[in-house]
Amino acid sequence: MLRRTRLDALAVALALAANNGSGYLLTVLAARLLAPALFGELSSLLALLVVCVVPAMGLQTVVALRVAAGGADRAGLVGLGVLVSALTVTVVLAAAPLLAALLHLSDARAAVWLALALGPLTVIGLWHGLLQGSRRFDLLAGMVALEGLGKIGGTFGGLLLGRSSTAALAGTAAGSLVVAGIGWVLCGRPRPGRFAPGAMIEIGHTVQAMLALVLLVNLDLVLARHSLPAHQAGEYAIGAVITKIAYWLPQAVGVLLLPRLAQREGSRRALALALTTCATIDAVFVAGTVVFGPLLRALVGGARYTADPLVLWPFAVVGSLLAIVQILLYARIADGDRRVAVLLWGAVGLEIGLVVVRLHGSVTELVSAAVIAVAALAVTAIALARRARR
Repeated sequence: MLRRTRLDALAVALALAANNGSGYLLTVLAARLLAPALFGELSSLLALLVVCVVPAMGLQTVVALRVAAGGADRAGLVGLGVLVSALTVTVVLAAAPLLAALLHLSDARAAVWLALALGPLTVIGLWHGLLQGSRRFDLLAGMVALEGLGKIGGTFGGLLLGRSSTAALAGTAAGSLVVAGIGWVLCGRPRPGRFAPGAMIEIGHTVQAMLALVLLVNLDLVLARHSLPAHQAGEYAIGAVITKIAYWLPQAVGVLLLPRLAQREGSRRALALALTTCATIDAVFVAGTVVFGPLLRALVGGARYTADPLVLWPFAVVGSLLAIVQILLYARIADGDRRVAVLLWGAVGLEIGLVVVRLHGSVTELVSAAVIAVAALAVTAIALARRARR
């Protein structure tokens, strides 16, 4: 059993690394294929896509918990997923003209293709939840890797053919649709059925909590862009990459943990083990940023950042704390505790307040605001989890 768990963890970790790595590779390739103005446009659309897939993340979490708890109506969950997918597409499609104006898009059809891509991407979240909840981690790892190949490969293919944001997002939609079709086959070609109305409420609460977490992961970079001179904001962007790496490194831990949280017996021990594992992985990474800081700066930003006095370990600390917060978020969602969303939005407000009022004069001050806000959130969430478990 232990050997199987390790193999599952390795497979999921490698799949997640490949998925995330392909996203970074797309950014590098797009920067070389497009003029700066078009690259900025595509980057803003891809950043918006990350936010708009939060309903898919919430759907995956709720479905995985219900399947793992046992007795879930599979057809009802599929029906629920189809409805969430349709609602997501409809809302973003209705907002497409506004998005085109806000992002100053050269072609408004890019926003339409973004909306259409969210349909299959949300359905992919449904398939992930079914596989995760039933602990079919080998197939889940394959689906995650396939999602990266289809979504990023489709985006790059569209970019090569059309050299525009519209073509790239059309490729995203096409590639994701293929992956969603393959996922339907892997999950046994399930048909949608009726679902309990309370499931939509559960997804709504989960989505808003995860939206706050996604915002918290990306908030400091936005605040840096607003508060710092262009050169310092560029330095901060290098540190933000380190934050993302620390945040994503232990992702496989949360994936394997979630089904265990749905079963009361042994969930407390599983949570403690997951937190310990996550902290250990990121502690090694934080130590690596202390020892190999200049090398990491050069690898991420290029030779021109080698001589910069940017200290990377605080960024690694922020990402590590966010990884712990994510695991605690899963635990609170599994227990039906809706106060965690309030805590997450409170941390968002705290970080914004610290930067606006005081900590906005340098890279060090901004990353300090992020450390304070996320550390306060992690400590409060741990205390809440301990109290709930008692």
